[in-house]
Amino acid sequence: MTDPVPRLPSLLEAVLSVGTDLELRATLQHIVDGAAELTGARCAALAMVDPKHEGLMEIRTAGLSATDRTPVGRTDDFLGVSIRVDDEVFGNLYLVDKPQGPFTDEDEQLLRVLATQAGIAIGNARLYETARQRERWIEGAAAVTNALLTGEAAADALMTVAERARILADASAGVILQPTDEGGMEIVTASTLDDPGDIVGTVIEPGSPVLEQLLGGQPVFVEDSATDPRMTTHVRHRFGPSMLLPLQTAGRLIGTLALPRHRGARPYTPVERLLATQFASQAAVALVLADARQHRERLAVLEDRDRIARDLHDLVVQRLFATGMMLESTQRRTGDEDVYDMLGRAVDELQSTVQEVRTAIFALQQPPADAPTTFRGKVLRETAGTAALLGFQPSARFTGAVESRITEPVAGHLLAALRRALAAASRRPGVRRVEVTVDATAVLPDGRPGVRLTVYDDGSAEAGAAGTTKTWQSPL
Repeated sequence: MTDPVPRLPSLLEAVLSVGTDLELRATLQHIVDGAAELTGARCAALAMVDPKHEGLMEIRTAGLSATDRTPVGRTDDFLGVSIRVDDEVFGNLYLVDKPQGPFTDEDEQLLRVLATQAGIAIGNARLYETARQRERWIEGAAAVTNALLTGEAAADALMTVAERARILADASAGVILQPTDEGGMEIVTASTLDDPGDIVGTVIEPGSPVLEQLLGGQPVFVEDSATDPRMTTHVRHRFGPSMLLPLQTAGRLIGTLALPRHRGARPYTPVERLLATQFASQAAVALVLADARQHRERLAVLEDRDRIARDLHDLVVQRLFATGMMLESTQRRTGDEDVYDMLGRAVDELQSTVQEVRTAIFALQQPPADAPTTFRGKVLRETAGTAALLGFQPSARFTGAVESRITEPVAGHLLAALRRALAAASRRPGVRRVEVTVDATAVLPDGRPGVRLTVYDDGSAEAGAAGTTKTWQSPL
């Protein structure tokens, strides 16, 4: 055995080089390069015992194939030693093809010293990488919380969670599943690098092996979605490793965050699983807080609208009604026919104004973020939609108990006729006024009680005509 002292500077240089980088892959490459240079080997490789644990493939120099490797030890043309990290074998360092001659005891000693130092460097790189991962996930969770608490709608909030989680996990997709009324779970949001296609709307049907765990708020980790028998959706064949994490807080299950990688991708490491699970818990809290904030804001708006509606009813409507009664009383006492007619027209205008104000009061009392469910609300929605085309708000008047007397089939026909009439009015030139009247006290020509819809617009009035009136009626 030759004296290793003359090669000490080379050993020190190799030892120092393996600790110059805190990134794990770069550290491993330094180890492989340093081993080859130290021993004079043409080819070197470092094969991890458990590659998926680190998410790394083997690190090598050119020319070394898997058939060149045997268990650790030394022959004339082969040298291999184990690298241990925290008393566990991390991987094996292999050297082959030494042009200067066979591998010697000195080469093995030098390589073992380098392997010892490599284990320390790998441990440090692991700690650094774990710290960086935690930092990224914490920053991601903070960004999601900030975004959700600044006023995003519910659908946008779910997309924010899905997209941020996809990026942090280096996944091919980030999807949100929520429970269905039938007892399954449905994908309601999907963030993907490409077009999500038919991912949204995919349902995990009741009876699926994985469903009980998801509805129970348990995380599920899958090595290969395409072959795992628990995965039953039609999109599973597109993905490989996956995490399905509960969005749950205080016993309330909001849904599930799924983070699948494409087929053949590296599995998730234990650290990634832990960090993603913590992220999902934080995101669930942020979603609940955002939902509560939106409810508070909506409640404040409704309270304000309700106050305005009460003020209109208590002050404006009552005063108009009292003024109308005074005018009617004056009308009965007057003997002048012209004054009588004038007062009659004034009373009619006041009654019309009262109807308009009551309609406005009803509109104020409707939840602004919800679709109207009453017939009156649906009529107001149609007129509001036409206002964007007309440039002004059509008026709407209701007579009689429209909510209790108009059945659902009749309401559907009335709304269809209203849409046609409003569309025609919006296309007619010169329209400055549109009046919609729904009369649930109408009497049909055959004497039956009915409902009558009248839509008037003044589009032809400028030519001396009386405008255009469309009428539709039906028995009740």
